[in-house]
Amino acid sequence: MKFKPYRILLLALTMAGWLTGPSRAQQLNDSLYRYLEISASANPAVNQKFYEYRAALQKIPQAGSIPDPEMSAGILMKPMELLGGRQLADLRLMQMFPWFGVLKSAKDEMSLMALASYESFRDAKLQVFYDVQRTWYELYKIRKNISISEKNIEILKTIENLAIVNYRSSPASVSGSLPASPSSMGQKSGDAVMTTVSGMQNMGNSQPPQSRANSMQPSGDMQKSSMGSDPGQPRLTDLYQIRIESAELQNQIEGLKDQDRTLIARFNSFLNRHPESPVFTPESLSPDTLDVELISVSDSILKRNPMLTMIDYEAQSSDARKKMIKGMGYPMLGLGLNYSIIGKSGMSVSDMNGKDMVMPMVSITLPIYRKKYNAMAAEADLLKSASLNKYTSAAGSLQTEYYAALQQYQDAKRRVRLYNYQSQLASLSLDITIRSFSVSEATLTDLLRIRQQTFDYELSESEAQADVNTAVALLKRLMAISEIKEEQKQ
Repeated sequence: MKFKPYRILLLALTMAGWLTGPSRAQQLNDSLYRYLEISASANPAVNQKFYEYRAALQKIPQAGSIPDPEMSAGILMKPMELLGGRQLADLRLMQMFPWFGVLKSAKDEMSLMALASYESFRDAKLQVFYDVQRTWYELYKIRKNISISEKNIEILKTIENLAIVNYRSSPASVSGSLPASPSSMGQKSGDAVMTTVSGMQNMGNSQPPQSRANSMQPSGDMQKSSMGSDPGQPRLTDLYQIRIESAELQNQIEGLKDQDRTLIARFNSFLNRHPESPVFTPESLSPDTLDVELISVSDSILKRNPMLTMIDYEAQSSDARKKMIKGMGYPMLGLGLNYSIIGKSGMSVSDMNGKDMVMPMVSITLPIYRKKYNAMAAEADLLKSASLNKYTSAAGSLQTEYYAALQQYQDAKRRVRLYNYQSQLASLSLDITIRSFSVSEATLTDLLRIRQQTFDYELSESEAQADVNTAVALLKRLMAISEIKEEQKQ
């Protein structure tokens, strides 16, 4: 059974896609959801914020506790003679109590600061989630580019083989020499290529000088054939062009592999793993969606974004601090006990001779220096004003990021539709051109151009889909949505 040349090329296209697909799919023993799980528990920045939150929680019982009691002791080096004996030592215990509501306000302040710290932890985790997803999609685009370029090289080899067959069967083949195989071509120097071209110009070294001189003036038919002006006749320069494009693609693949290693190191840094740990990506991406109305995204950002919530808690903590300062401006009450050790005196005849003395005590602070309390209250007001302005600024920045992400999302969606449509048309054009080329009705240049367009649209479509998912990830990060779809968990 004989296959037509265009059928051989179509079969090669199908086999190239079929062979490159399962090899990486078999390696896909991880998923984006798994990577996000690892980053949530192992990322150093996330762990730092988590421990800061736990440390903030420990400040709540500290702020809500009354001051430590004070105890003092005095021992008389020489007992002091009293009416009822001799005083040997004096012990004093005092406990101070702040004004009513001061401790509660202090606990409220620390509780709100702990909540702000928790929101900071949430924001750090969401940022790491977004960084992981963005880098993973960039890695997908690099590997998709490598896969398409490798498939492109295989197709170029098949086209070259078909072109060589057509070239050898064309009249122009008698006056030129075929280029060497791709492997040997890469080992030749520029002189070897020039020698081949010189051989074409001299029309062969076996001719006598007079014949070579006459050959410099080709007839009209020979000139037309050698220059490849007939659209159906392949030119030797086209075969060289194939190998030029193959070498360019190979160089592009090597550069992409370097970028791949760099992205792997960056990706593993988010997961706190070895820089060379393997990272797996699928052959195709599942489209991600927001599952919410685009018009409601802006409101969701203002309600759910942890940075805004954190700033709001900071403003509330300033209010609680001002209440605490107001209570601190009132007197503190102290209750205590004084215990005096009395020894017996031989000169005393009192019934109290030698009996220890116990004396309850009450103390009170006099906050008469009001400047520091006024300054503390003014400080709390200024901090609240700063938090309100910080909230407004952060909300404006988030709105700007939202519109930028929305523009990126809508643009990527349009590009996906456009490149999908163009890819289908280019694939049909490639099929028609291959058929025309197999019967010498199309030039090799047209075939290479359509082939390049087909692969460019395929790559652009996959990159646009990755950009859609990246934009969705950014919008979810702004809305503080960290859930992953079921298909991404697998």
